[in-house]
Formats: sequence, structure tokens, C-alpha cells
Amino acid sequence: MMAPALFQAGAVSQMDPSTGVYLIAAIVKLVVIFTICMVGVAYSTFAERRISAWIQDRHGPNRVGPQGVLQVLADGVKNIMKEETYPNFASKALFILAPGLAFLPAMVAWAVIPFGSPLPTPWGRIDLVVADLPVGFLFTLAVTSIGVYGIVIAGWSSNNKYALLGGLRSSAQMVSYEIAMGMSTVCVLLLAGNVSLGVVVDQQARMGWNVLLLSVAALIFLISAFAETNRLPFDLPEAESELIAGYHAEYSAMKFSMFPMSEYANMITSSAMIVTLFFGGWDIPFTHWDNDAPWTVLKSVLTFGAFATKVMFFVFFYMWIRWTLPRFRYDQLMALGWKVLLPVVLAYIVIVAGAVLALDAAGVARGPAFGAILFGMNVVLLAVLVFALDKGRLVSPSYARLAQDRVARLRAASAQRSIVAGGGGQ
Repeated sequence: MMAPALFQAGAVSQMDPSTGVYLIAAIVKLVVIFTICMVGVAYSTFAERRISAWIQDRHGPNRVGPQGVLQVLADGVKNIMKEETYPNFASKALFILAPGLAFLPAMVAWAVIPFGSPLPTPWGRIDLVVADLPVGFLFTLAVTSIGVYGIVIAGWSSNNKYALLGGLRSSAQMVSYEIAMGMSTVCVLLLAGNVSLGVVVDQQARMGWNVLLLSVAALIFLISAFAETNRLPFDLPEAESELIAGYHAEYSAMKFSMFPMSEYANMITSSAMIVTLFFGGWDIPFTHWDNDAPWTVLKSVLTFGAFATKVMFFVFFYMWIRWTLPRFRYDQLMALGWKVLLPVVLAYIVIVAGAVLALDAAGVARGPAFGAILFGMNVVLLAVLVFALDKGRLVSPSYARLAQDRVARLRAASAQRSIVAGGGGQ
């Protein structure tokens, strides 16, 4: 009789992990999250095609089912029915293993991402996260870094020079930007004081979203996420104009489909990580009632809706950027990662650590005032960063003024060439 009473009051204690109900709840959460992710991955391909059509002012897939919503099902059946082919002299075992190795890490990373406020039940409180690990954030970085092995193995096992070049490009790119991505999250850990993603969400509910408190880190994480997922403007591993189809050039049927599926799964996982680390996770903006007990079913539903909305926005942002910006050259890609992002994030860590230490020493409590000071500091740092890296391309005019003496030298050189050309003609 006590459990239903607590359920009504909202004061529900955490579920005992030693009970069978806890195991059943974990299995249910696992099935629900896996189903949502798989459906989301499938319909992300449909959304990509419709969004690209909208941006290019044309019709997307619209004939299979109402508004083309069954096009995904038709594509899946087509890929399943296609013949599997294997290139000559390929390493068959690794050739088959690579697609799964590229796809699974993105799905496993969802295990530690909280997607809503705790759900009260008559048997105890269920945290809306599959596995609330105390090292959840480190687990995510470790698991997602495994995906590069699937791409490298796919390129090498195909026994195709273009696929091998795509795999090598991808490994260099992902390793380069993993460093900047991992370092950018050190600032998040400085504020949260914990590597649990649940604690990170709670810290943002108390102080403000980290995108405001750690704006430079959020920008670096977002840029690195584009590079990690091989999305434009960082899709150099595929580079259709240079490497045919990159590391999956020799794949066909469903094994080929698993590489685009892994790309979209990584895109959704990266969006969820951006939301959790910098945009408050499941926190509903401009409210506080959703962050404290008593927990209710309504809170769980609304916070899950807020989290899903934020994730869908960043998935749309990924697609918007793909059909807006051109591809980087490979030297530009590597220079951005090593010469710009890494030095900037290292300097930023020192600045944030110094600011946090100074505010703590001054007795400023971790709350709105603490967050307001960090926000002001980040506004200044962003302005300095933009003007330092702009070099006359964004803020100042694209034609960039020249010094008068340099203009005179250029005119004199032009006149000299004209005289020489005229004399040679005579």
C-alpha cells in the first residue's frame, strides 16, 4: 500500500538494482531507445532528401506513400533484396565485419545519455537513461572513437586503392578532431565537477546552459562533431569527385547501406551529446519546476519532448550545412584542426580554469551570478577570436585595404610589365 501512496505524492525513491523490476525496466529502456534510434536513423535519410529538395527548390521523394513517407521502407526492401558482392582478393572476414564495427559504436553511446527527468512508478523511480554510469561522459568518448576502426578496416580489406585512401583520410581526420573535441569538454567538467552526464544536466539547470557559459568550447565541439561524423564541409573521406565513394566503394546491398546508416546514427548521437553537454539536456528552458522533485509522469513526458526537439534541431542543422557550404580542401581541414582548434582550446581551458578558480576564491556561489560572469567573459573571448581569425573575410570587407606604398609598388610593376610587353611587340 505504501508504494502507490508514494507514487501519488511524487516522493519516489530510486529503484533497487537488486530487484527483478530494475532488470525489466533496463530491458524496456534498451528496447525503446534502440527502436527510436533505428527509426530515427531510417527517417533521417528521408528528411535529408526532403530538406535538400526544399533548399534546392525541387520535389523530394513524394510518390511512395503519403508525402513519400514509405520511401524509406521501399529503399530498405530494395537493399535487402540486392545481391551481395565481394571484390577479388579482399579480406572477406574483415570486409564483412567493418560495416557493423562502424555502426554499433554510435548506437552503444546512447546507453549513457539521459533523455528525460526521472519517471515515478509504484516500484520506484526509474531514471530515463539506459545505464547511468558514473563515468558516462568518458564512456561516450571511448565508444565513439571505435567507429574509426570500421572505416579503416573497410578501406583496407576492400583491396581497392581508392577505398584505402578514403580510410586513411578518415583515420587522420577523426583522430585529429577527436583531440579538439575531447579537450573542449574539459571545460564542461570544470563546471560540473563530475563526468556523469546527469550531473552535467543538473549543473546547467542551476547555472545556465553551457552554450552561454562556455561558448568557445561549444563552438569547437560543434565544429569537431561535423568532422567526426564526416559531414560537409568535412566529408573528405568520401569525396565523390576524388575518391569515387571513398572507403565503401566496393560495398553493395545491405552492407553498403550500413555505412550511411552509421553516418546518420553518429549524427544523431553527436546531436544528443551537443544537447546534453551545452544545451541543457532534457532541461526545459525558462523553467525550474522540471528540475526538482516531486517527479511526475507529466515532467518525464515534457522533458523527453524538450530533449527530442533539441536533438531534431541539430539534426536539421547538420543537413542544412551540408546543402549550404562547399567542401574543404584536405590541407585546410588538417590545418583547421591542428593549427587553429587545438591551440585555441588549450588556451581556453587555461582561461576557464583560472576564471573558475578566481570566482571560487572570491566566494561567488555556483549560481546565476557565477554564470553571468562566465557569460560576459565568453562574449569578450568570442569577439577576440572572431577578429583574430577573420583575416578580412567575414567582419571586414573581402577586398581588404592595402597600404599606400604596396599599392604604388603594384602599380609600378604593372606599368613595367606593360612597357616590356609593348617593346617586345614592336
